[in-house]
Amino acid sequence: MNIAIIPARGGSKRIPRKNIREFAGKPMIAYAITAAKHSGLFEHVIVSTDDQQIAEEAEKWGAETPFMRPSELASDYAATVPVIAHATAQCKKKGWNAEYICCIYPTVPFLQIDDLLQAFQQLQQKGADFCFPITEFPSAVQRALRRDQQGKIKPFYIEYELRRTQDLEPAYYDAGQFYWGKAEAWQQNQNIHSQGIGFVIPNWRVVDIDTPDDWKRAELLYEVMIQNS
Repeated sequence: MNIAIIPARGGSKRIPRKNIREFAGKPMIAYAITAAKHSGLFEHVIVSTDDQQIAEEAEKWGAETPFMRPSELASDYAATVPVIAHATAQCKKKGWNAEYICCIYPTVPFLQIDDLLQAFQQLQQKGADFCFPITEFPSAVQRALRRDQQGKIKPFYIEYELRRTQDLEPAYYDAGQFYWGKAEAWQQNQNIHSQGIGFVIPNWRVVDIDTPDDWKRAELLYEVMIQNS
């Protein structure tokens, strides 16, 4: 059994009510729920939330909310792994003994069903504990610069200052969309990044939505993608 868990707390600060705010015509969380359900990969699509309004909106779009998240796991400092571990344990209490759990973040309008499928296949083939999408940095991290209070610039890595960028090893970052993992790995509170494998996706499909400017940029990009699809 596979279960999708969408962690969506109510206390977003920088973009209030971010998880259910309208994005391109429907609540933001609807994109995650719809992708999970249409993928055919999951027996249950669950939203873990501390907020009754989010729970009601999630149910309208076809997700289940069989439990509410405790307040200690809904603060600004609550990490993803303990939240998913809690949800996994709650599923077990209901007799839903999943082998694999996929955490899907609630603000992923660019999530592709095919990415969910291919990442799951990669997880199974490699026998890893976790698999999650990554994307390449748009420029070489080895050529990063620091700027002091006087405006003077100095390379972070002096040894790469004169190296051609095409000769440097590519670097990647977490796309922040979803995390496939073995159920027992989630409950063991393992570190996803050091215990997982990366599934590479193009960086034009990666938008981190944390500020109002991010939101506007994402909406503009989404509109262009829809027009050209």
